[in-house]
Amino acid sequence: MPSGEASAVRTDSFAVRGMDCSAEEQLVRMALATCGGVRAVQVDLVERTVRVTHDGDLAAVDAALGRLELGSSHLGEVDTPPDADADAGDEAAERRGLVLALGVNATLLVVELVAGLIAGSLGLLADALDMGADASVYAVALLAVGGAASRKLRVARWSGGLQLALAALGLAEVLRRFLGTESLPDPAVMVVVSVLALLGNAVTLVVLHRIRSQDPHIRASWIFTANDVVVNMLVIVAAVAVAVLDSAIPDLVVGLVIFGVVANGARRILRLQPAG
Repeated sequence: MPSGEASAVRTDSFAVRGMDCSAEEQLVRMALATCGGVRAVQVDLVERTVRVTHDGDLAAVDAALGRLELGSSHLGEVDTPPDADADAGDEAAERRGLVLALGVNATLLVVELVAGLIAGSLGLLADALDMGADASVYAVALLAVGGAASRKLRVARWSGGLQLALAALGLAEVLRRFLGTESLPDPAVMVVVSVLALLGNAVTLVVLHRIRSQDPHIRASWIFTANDVVVNMLVIVAAVAVAVLDSAIPDLVVGLVIFGVVANGARRILRLQPAG
């Protein structure tokens, strides 16, 4: 594009196959906020698509999404909505939703952390870290509502670095316990706390649906916490296996998997780049 020529505003649709929860939606929005020229972002978690209205620099938008490594691909240009420059959402309602999601995840973080230490379960400790990772994403999004993208990026990177360090410590603890002779974790505590976490996620879904009822969240609700539900179920399965096999190995395996997932999520956050 020649120097001085005005950029044409256009809207492009992208498939983001790996975007399967609301925390990852916030990561997508965060990545696009660091991309200069983006005017509006519409996210459909059900279809796992993102529509970006921008100043015509498609390569920059594509690169910003690609750095997240969530399987994004350009679907093509679509019609730009007439109110693309307006704030399409209700900021107060969005803030309430983020506060709720942050509160639930932070509460579950504390509960699972304490329970994991009492039960001696790395699966619960890993799940607590996973809840903390989601809580940090919501906190960053909440801090940046109406704020500068640069501030959001700085806080996000600090959060990602902390998550990565904690995940590394968790993986080291898995190895230490595997090589050592630790006592068995308490499967009853593992099951009870994981069920409480599932109930907490369900409450979040109901309230988010009521707050943002104009969106197709009745279908998207299970997608919102798909990762959390899978993790909770993994811990429950591990608890049953610990009781049946009289072995701590299932708990260590689940801890290894969850710590790996958190580390990969932290790596995605650290790959966020400022607008060039």
